[in-house]
Amino acid sequence: MLVKVFGSAVFGVQATTITVEVNIDKGVGYHLVGLPDNAIKESSYRIAAALKNNGYQLPVKKITINLAPADLRKEGSAYDLTLAVGILVASGQIKADDVDKYVIMGELSLDGGLQPIKGALSIAIQAREEGFKGFFLPKQNAKEAAVVDGLDVYGIENVTEIINFFEGKGTLEPTIINTREEFYKELDFPEFDFSDVKGQESIKRCMEIAAAGGHNIILIGPPGSGKTMLAKRLPSILPPMTLKEALETTKIHSVAGKIKDAGLMSQRPFRAPHHTASSVSLVGGGSYPQPGEISLSHNGVLFLDELPEFKREVLEVMRQPLEDREVTISRAKFTITYPSSFMLVASMNPSPSGYFNDPDSPQTSSPHEMQRYMSKISGPLLDRIDIHIEVTPVPFDKLTETRKAESSIEIRKRVTAARELQSKRFEAFDTIHYNAQMNSKQIREYCALDEASLQLLKTAMERLNLSARAFDRILKVARTIADLEQSESVVSNHIAEAIQYRSLDRDGWLG
Repeated sequence: MLVKVFGSAVFGVQATTITVEVNIDKGVGYHLVGLPDNAIKESSYRIAAALKNNGYQLPVKKITINLAPADLRKEGSAYDLTLAVGILVASGQIKADDVDKYVIMGELSLDGGLQPIKGALSIAIQAREEGFKGFFLPKQNAKEAAVVDGLDVYGIENVTEIINFFEGKGTLEPTIINTREEFYKELDFPEFDFSDVKGQESIKRCMEIAAAGGHNIILIGPPGSGKTMLAKRLPSILPPMTLKEALETTKIHSVAGKIKDAGLMSQRPFRAPHHTASSVSLVGGGSYPQPGEISLSHNGVLFLDELPEFKREVLEVMRQPLEDREVTISRAKFTITYPSSFMLVASMNPSPSGYFNDPDSPQTSSPHEMQRYMSKISGPLLDRIDIHIEVTPVPFDKLTETRKAESSIEIRKRVTAARELQSKRFEAFDTIHYNAQMNSKQIREYCALDEASLQLLKTAMERLNLSARAFDRILKVARTIADLEQSESVVSNHIAEAIQYRSLDRDGWLG
């Protein structure tokens, strides 16, 4: 008897429906075709044990299973449940006339229990688009898939539950989630809050500007000056995610298997890879491509602590994703694209010893050590960082202050107001949503300067020996400062403040 059941394969962040054809005939043997990997080939042992432990059996006949389309490589153990149900129906052990109306996915334990799978959200979206009635999957992934409306999502814990469902012996209730209600449960008490930070008012101001315009930022300062502490608090002042952004972000984390027993992500991601990270772990890839750290931080923050300690080739692979806001991974037989629109926050010591230009420090670095240390960060990478700010240690009297600083919620209100202005300004553009994404044409249109501002910028560039690459960056940051003040035009005081945030472009730093 020939039976068709349906599963799904995930490539990038998109799912493709897989038809599992099970044919049982006279003879003996178990033949699995259609480019399965080792995890799928081993499924026969898991399926046999799971069925036997629940009162069923793997038929002692010739079983031929085809995973179509047969030229597409399938991977992972999530097809166990699909194959098991197909074998049970094809062998006549259970009767399921409408099995082809459902997508079935799940990894089986030897006792018939189910283990979670990756990419449940992408599979659910594809199942709805193709008109399937429902989706059976492990209970741990049910909330994540139930975000998709118009599809019955059944979270199950044991293979007997799906058998009883098809035989009409028991009822299964679909998992229902009110997506909007879940999403708008906003956390007004972030774990890391700017009210905990003593002093550092100028750095907080920088962080506010970076968040308002989506600008990449680098913090330069000696050990213990608070660079990491400030970076960890940046997500708390970013505007809340839109429903579309939340769906995109959840899809990526779902594909990477980072979502366990949760629905839609409502908090912006914050990723902080260690400086020993490889280029593949940062950008994504591998023999079975997976999203890297830059994609996992999509719509959020990627924090690179101690930037010069990262291998130079690892940092260089970020140049294209920073510009294009997506990363494309090419292999011999397929190409996949992961979105990677993130805010880069980097921190570094000003020298190998960490105390460059500090007269009170006994530790100094030779010019050769300085040059080798700074050369790890290339000009093209710095070119993509809009704001450079020096962080100084907090004096004792500031540390012992009892007065509470401004909270993240107050700062976020101003940031959100500035972002709303930018959304209106760029509503005609599909790929531009905030100031950091502007190209030269938009900069000329939206950052027009009066004579006094132009003269100020010219003088600053000549006196401070600022590089040509600083020009556009200063204008973008000035536009954001103007937006925070709800100002229509960019004026000289906005330019003056933006000039301060180009420390590494000054002559002597990277000369």
